[in-house]
Amino acid sequence: MRKTKPSVYYVVVMDREIEMRGGPRWSQLYETAAAQEGHFTTAQAGEAGYYPQLLTKYLNNGKVVRVRRGVYRLVHFPPGEHEDLAVIWLWSRRSGVFSHETALALHQLSDALPAEAHLTLPAAWQSSRSRPPAGVVLHFADVPPSDTAWAGAVQVTTPTRTVIDCATDQVSPTLVRQALDEGLQRGLFTAAMIEPAFEYLRAFEGDAA
Repeated sequence: MRKTKPSVYYVVVMDREIEMRGGPRWSQLYETAAAQEGHFTTAQAGEAGYYPQLLTKYLNNGKVVRVRRGVYRLVHFPPGEHEDLAVIWLWSRRSGVFSHETALALHQLSDALPAEAHLTLPAAWQSSRSRPPAGVVLHFADVPPSDTAWAGAVQVTTPTRTVIDCATDQVSPTLVRQALDEGLQRGLFTAAMIEPAFEYLRAFEGDAA
């Protein structure tokens, strides 16, 4: 009597063949979006097998919505606290780092509620003709990994780098002072680590006198 292979074998083989053909993988797309407050890019959709024609089908049946060119959102994903920042970060192809006043707010280092999002892009982007989303202030610098951290779904400069950036770019001394006091109290950095910020405040106070 000829033995037959279990049906589960054929299911596994079929799944593998679908993946080899680049078929859609919902779990992969969902996991990607879940890590980005429900959002994903056209490229990320393609990596999960959702090529333009299929993505258009999902747009038409209301499973996803386009939030800006090349960035989409799963309609039924729970709302996130920093969705607006996630969209900006995806616009930067995940190479940007939120910094300055935005980083102060994300780290809760001051009462800053910036009307605009501050994003630092690699120096090479300075020659790019890409227009930033409305309400985004761009800075250009090569931020090393040691100066970055995560705030939920997006990258942000560390507290130390944030305070120094704010001092270097002459952000309101009131905010810088508040960030210094808060960060020192919480043990986020030492006075020696943020000496440039103290120099900025001393210079400002000297000018004011």
